[in-house]
Amino acid sequence: MSETLPISPDAPWLAPLAGYSDLSFRLLCREAGAAVCCTEMVSAKGLIYCSPGTRDLLATTPEDAPLVVQLFGCDPDIMVRAMEPLLEQGFRWFDLNMGCSVPKVVKTGCGAAMLRDVPQALAVARAMLRTAGAGRVGFKFRLGWDVGQEVWADLGRALADLGAGWVTLHPRYARQGFSGEARWSALGELVRAVSVPVIASGDLFTAADGVRCLRETGVASVMYARGALNDPGVFHAHRERVAGRPDPGYTPQRLRALITRHAELARQYAPGRSALLKMRTFVPRYVRHLPGARALRQHLASCFEWEMLDELLATFFADVPTCPVTPEGRGGNADAMSECVTGAAEHSGCRTHSDMSGHVAGSASSEDPSDGPSRYPAGESAMTSGEESATAAGTAGRGPEVSSTCCTGRAQQPTESDA
Repeated sequence: MSETLPISPDAPWLAPLAGYSDLSFRLLCREAGAAVCCTEMVSAKGLIYCSPGTRDLLATTPEDAPLVVQLFGCDPDIMVRAMEPLLEQGFRWFDLNMGCSVPKVVKTGCGAAMLRDVPQALAVARAMLRTAGAGRVGFKFRLGWDVGQEVWADLGRALADLGAGWVTLHPRYARQGFSGEARWSALGELVRAVSVPVIASGDLFTAADGVRCLRETGVASVMYARGALNDPGVFHAHRERVAGRPDPGYTPQRLRALITRHAELARQYAPGRSALLKMRTFVPRYVRHLPGARALRQHLASCFEWEMLDELLATFFADVPTCPVTPEGRGGNADAMSECVTGAAEHSGCRTHSDMSGHVAGSASSEDPSDGPSRYPAGESAMTSGEESATAAGTAGRGPEVSSTCCTGRAQQPTESDA
């Protein structure tokens, strides 16, 4: 196993995406050029108490490497107890989420709440590094809790001194959510302030955004979140741009091939109805720039068979123009989503909680263009995007041909933070 992670301008990362960066999506992104992938955010307490969803979140295969397990928790002892079994199972790389500002996470003292108690955050970091080893843990954080409460520079330096392998900065305040623009200038300042690689997060909607961020800030690499959800081909496009080659473009033909491949992986690693439900949340994001996207989304909401999905996609792409489409990047009408996607969010029993998944799906769908009359058969009432995402999250399936974490052997009971 490699002793280092690829962290370089031509090695883009996939961010931890609650409800989305499961095994099938990670493999899809790897095929598209992602150099490193992160798991969905995993509750350290959920690992200790053997939450049923833990297996799904940590399912992996040999092809799914290198893999970074992102954890959330605010107690050093809990983090150690969660990490030790994972190390025994072969997981080597970890990340601590200190950027999630979702209330359900923050009220437990985790996620972005850790930016309000830096000494405690450093105690957790120290415990994680002592357990995994210097250089094997990264830390993802924001500028601070709110304006006037910036901690990112001092925190970054302290983490580097403790032995962090890398730091990832989303240059917004926790209370800011996704409003305004990410303050990329802070990324450049952090690069000059710390001795470890800095990875950029925030407002990376397209490969053009990623390459511009590299050029303007000097970061070691970039981490795509919403950009990857909108088009996993962003990784290939990023590599091409960094190499000075033409961006392959965003064409309907390439998009249909991508959706087909994603469906194949989903059926393999999340068999049953859950795979189809997950595809119903992904497809609207992929096609949202194309005419007819709104009508397709409405019919996907009442799609419960793979054959119907194939028919809907065939009908949709038959009428889509073949010319390239250019998704909007930083400064455009990019969707604003909950930190439960870009920073990941707490899981109910180590699963994505359905209320947040519903919010994500609703955000994604709200920006589809007006399409005119539907060309699909009418008659079936459609579930809303939020409802379908909630259903998918609540019925996540398990792939039988993957390795996954087992319980720690301690008491099987729910924890207060996972309730």
